[in-house]
Amino acid sequence: MKLCIAEKPSVAKEIATILGCKELHKGYLQGANYYVSWTFGHLCTLKEPHDYNPVLKSWRMDALPILPQPFGIKLINDKGVEAQFRVIEQLMAKVDEVINCGDAGQEGELIQRWVMQMAGCRVKVSRLWISSLTEEAIREGFNTLHPASDYDLLYQAGMSRAIGDWLLGMNATRSYTIRYSRGKGQVLSIGRVQTPTLNMIVERCREIQNFKPEFYWELKTVYRDTTFSCTKGKFKNPDEANALVEVIRQNPLTITNVTEKKGKEQAPRLFDLTSLQVECNKKFSFSADQTLKIIQSLYEKKVATYPRVDTTYLPDDMYPKIGPIIKNLSTAYIVEEPLRPELSALTGTKLPKSKKIFDNSKVTDHHAIIPTGMVNASLTRDEHRVFNLIVRHFAANFMDDCLVATTTVLAEVPANGKPLEFKVTGKVIVKPGWRVLFKVETKEEREREAQKEVPTGVIQQEEPEQTLPVFVKGESGLHEPKTVQKQTNPPKYFTEATLLRAMETAGKSAENEEIREAMKENGIGRPSTRAAIIETLLKRSYVVKERKSLLATQTGCQLIDTIRDPQIKSPELTGQWEHKLRLIERGEYSAAQFIGELKQMATSVVNNVRNDTSGMTIVATTPLAKELRKKAVSRQRKPQIVEGQACPLCGKGIIIRGNTQFGCSRWREGCNFRAPFPKEKETQ
Repeated sequence: MKLCIAEKPSVAKEIATILGCKELHKGYLQGANYYVSWTFGHLCTLKEPHDYNPVLKSWRMDALPILPQPFGIKLINDKGVEAQFRVIEQLMAKVDEVINCGDAGQEGELIQRWVMQMAGCRVKVSRLWISSLTEEAIREGFNTLHPASDYDLLYQAGMSRAIGDWLLGMNATRSYTIRYSRGKGQVLSIGRVQTPTLNMIVERCREIQNFKPEFYWELKTVYRDTTFSCTKGKFKNPDEANALVEVIRQNPLTITNVTEKKGKEQAPRLFDLTSLQVECNKKFSFSADQTLKIIQSLYEKKVATYPRVDTTYLPDDMYPKIGPIIKNLSTAYIVEEPLRPELSALTGTKLPKSKKIFDNSKVTDHHAIIPTGMVNASLTRDEHRVFNLIVRHFAANFMDDCLVATTTVLAEVPANGKPLEFKVTGKVIVKPGWRVLFKVETKEEREREAQKEVPTGVIQQEEPEQTLPVFVKGESGLHEPKTVQKQTNPPKYFTEATLLRAMETAGKSAENEEIREAMKENGIGRPSTRAAIIETLLKRSYVVKERKSLLATQTGCQLIDTIRDPQIKSPELTGQWEHKLRLIERGEYSAAQFIGELKQMATSVVNNVRNDTSGMTIVATTPLAKELRKKAVSRQRKPQIVEGQACPLCGKGIIIRGNTQFGCSRWREGCNFRAPFPKEKETQ
């Protein structure tokens, strides 16, 4: 007999169905040749300090640093966990082979290895490695099982990550709490990824708080209903700009050059987990954690591939499977109606095999998130939205490029004996190609643009691109010059979308997709853990959410101020540790060396705190945190519904009065907003 151990009961059920295991027992399923059991995520964890020495249960500075040698693991203290572990332990004693069916990633490997270690596994262990839960993928995976030793380095990287987080978390949290906390029961939590992330939010909030806008003026002129901008740039003195207006108003504008450049715009890359979380936050206002749960559910419902990935590429051997996936999607009722004709048009055609999509060197454990081509009737509304977003990006990568023509027109006006140059640029979409899949409302486009990063001291965008009339070199005529007053803008507060991007690139801004890909090696956290880090900061009241914006509380700011050691709060240094973990995974760096470095750092952190005589303290409840919480709570209260206002659900219709309740004027288009009439006040 063989024992298969999955990471969740739902996954175990899928595997058991394929293997013909129909007998249901408490904690496992049984067939002729297999037992199939499961964990609930982590059943085991690293031991706590008092497990090594009972004295360490109390927090004392003289007991720090805590550096176990060796580290040990234990069962999580939970009756359900203990009962399920005993089932696995008993089954393991009956079989001659164990098949690790955990999620195919670093965390999944760690979960299963710890369980097997605790259960004292002494038999052969094989590894099931699949990227989707379709019947085809599971059968193919069981036909090509791998030796467990193939994933030893993956386990070492996961173990190193867990130990590194324990070393810094336990020692830094205890030392900072003992030295700086003054609130009753207040714990000052410090984390290897959590603290650099908080530091980025604090720095951004202070940058905005300390920002001083500067006014400047731009010189523009309107010729043939087209606005030209002076190439001289910004004027800090309005008198200088106004003087030029009066001079050039008397002279004609002459077109000096007209150039047209044709180009191509490629479709956005396939999704990795971070880019999917970013897009869902922008488009649907989903939190990173919410998106992770939705895509995990889509994976378990077999309609999407494995989600916890950090690559936007597919392996070469996926190419023959793309055509059948597109064919299945073209008739699938769970695909949005507007997408189906475009998918049908791709069916039967020779699909491009671009290096931008297929590249074995960019794929390690898993490929980009794509649809599997399967259909599932049980998708929720939010799952439908995320699924169709994945389908749209997937289909776009196999459609024609968008062809554009960019026209640049130069002009000049005599001014004080010298020509003053003006310029205007317009872009026209010649052939939309993949863009037909991305038709969105103008309001949505504006909202998404509003979420983009704005560098300090830079206006967001000079002018929207114009569709230009036909200009001819040498033509001349009257024009209407003017000055436009503007001011520099502060950067925007982090949203979950922009924070995820900053974590991915260790705090360095990178709009270009190729540059961002190259920087992922040094990003902080892993795609699968970044959502949890943000949730932790919110839970511990170091950060609050104001609509989409993430704001540091006074407690969060004070905590960052007490940390003098750059190793703890620097995104760049934390990014270097992440890079070393990836090197461990590839066998290019020693796990023992990494753990040794973290032990040295933990010792240094404790000594720095122990020797601090500044007398700084951190109070948990602060006026700023209270005020922000009150604002957040007040916004959660139901707003008063008034006839004629914009619909709070779709934002496109207006509220109209029905016979028994208010509703949206776009009810025929599918908006199902309804609200009761307000209760009338009783009169005495």
